[in-house]
Amino acid sequence: MTEKRTVKVDGVEFEVELTAKDDGSWDAVVEGKAFNIEVPNAQAAPRARRNTGSKKKKSGTVSANIPGKVVTVEVTLGEVVKEGQVILILEAMKMQNEIQAPISGTVISVSCEEGQAIEANVPLVVIEPDETEEEV
Repeated sequence: MTEKRTVKVDGVEFEVELTAKDDGSWDAVVEGKAFNIEVPNAQAAPRARRNTGSKKKKSGTVSANIPGKVVTVEVTLGEVVKEGQVILILEAMKMQNEIQAPISGTVISVSCEEGQAIEANVPLVVIEPDETEEEV
């Protein structure tokens, strides 16, 4: 398999065409010149993980991954929400972000209010999944 990469050598960028060989070396073409690259004692690159096709169960707990300020809370306790529905708007780093429901279900906890400063990774809203959501 051949791939093109941009590399920087002594501060100068070059476009390199790399082809992996079975012996662990590479054929490289730089500005029309061919080279063979070997890395002694190099470990093989880790293989990319394949998607097993299994679905990961989604959590109904909504939290922010960075600190911010709650601009509006769009849901109330006991409200039924759909996956993807905007449940609150959070201001972080001078940007307003719409936070969406990760699953469909019923709101069983709202732990924030408008204007409140929040810390990262603190639960803000908890949604109990629908019966049909759990079976997926």
